Amino acid sequence: MNYKIGLFAISLLGLLSCKSKEEAFDASGSFEAIETIISAEANGTIKSLQVEEGEDLQAGQLVGYIDTVQTYLKIKQLEAQIGAGLSRKPNIPVQLSSLKQQIAHLESERERTRKLVAGDAATPKQLDEIESQILVLRKQLDAQQSSLAITDQSIGKEVAPVEVQIAQLQDQLAKSKIINPIQGTVLTKYVEENEAAMMGKPLYKIADLSEIILRVYISGSQLPQVKIGQKLTVLTDDGNEGYTKTEGVVTWIADKAEFTPKTIQTKDERANLVYAVKVKVQNDGHYKIGMYAEVKF
Repeated sequence: MNYKIGLFAISLLGLLSCKSKEEAFDASGSFEAIETIISAEANGTIKSLQVEEGEDLQAGQLVGYIDTVQTYLKIKQLEAQIGAGLSRKPNIPVQLSSLKQQIAHLESERERTRKLVAGDAATPKQLDEIESQILVLRKQLDAQQSSLAITDQSIGKEVAPVEVQIAQLQDQLAKSKIINPIQGTVLTKYVEENEAAMMGKPLYKIADLSEIILRVYISGSQLPQVKIGQKLTVLTDDGNEGYTKTEGVVTWIADKAEFTPKTIQTKDERANLVYAVKVKVQNDGHYKIGMYAEVKF
């Protein structure tokens, strides 16, 4: 009889212990992170990709590059095309210098002839002839200057689109470098070196795990107990039938209810609808994506 009473007492204590553990938390959920898929921004063969799953990368870190030979050769070809075009541009000052010298010489003669006319050593007709020659040369100068300017502008307009093409190719050349955009941990690597890459093809997935998000679900009756900015206690299994505790901060509360996820338990299991809540937790490396945890208000 005493044996049965002792066995019943042990069973009762076990049930109470389980019940106490079940009620030790107000909601539960799993950890997640903001995951970013880094894709190729150029076409070609991946010549280098220094990325491994689980590796921590810094923002702005060069992790590889895509073959750029064809892009580089196209740039050199277009640069040669520009050089050929610019070589046809007229040297306007040089081509106008002869006319300007003739005009300057005649202007000097005009001044000398004026003095001679004043001293009756030359006739006014001679002065008129010089004035006429100057006028003709100035018209020739204006016409030639206009023609050369049009030629210069025309060649400039031919070169401008080629310069734009070079700028586009230089942008492609820069994007052939695989530069990691954010600090984080590599979660998945999708490609290897010597594989072909296309613009938009995923290369690897990365997430910043220094701060991790715990998504939990609470019932409508628990909703008044939670607010944004509130600090909560986050509990995870320590592997010894106990809990590891840390502090989390509520960063988001869903504005509408949803049906209870099958894998999520709430304090009030009778509730059909629950509200999702995000709790930000500082991660020292202990918390992993998908790990379950509980929270206590």
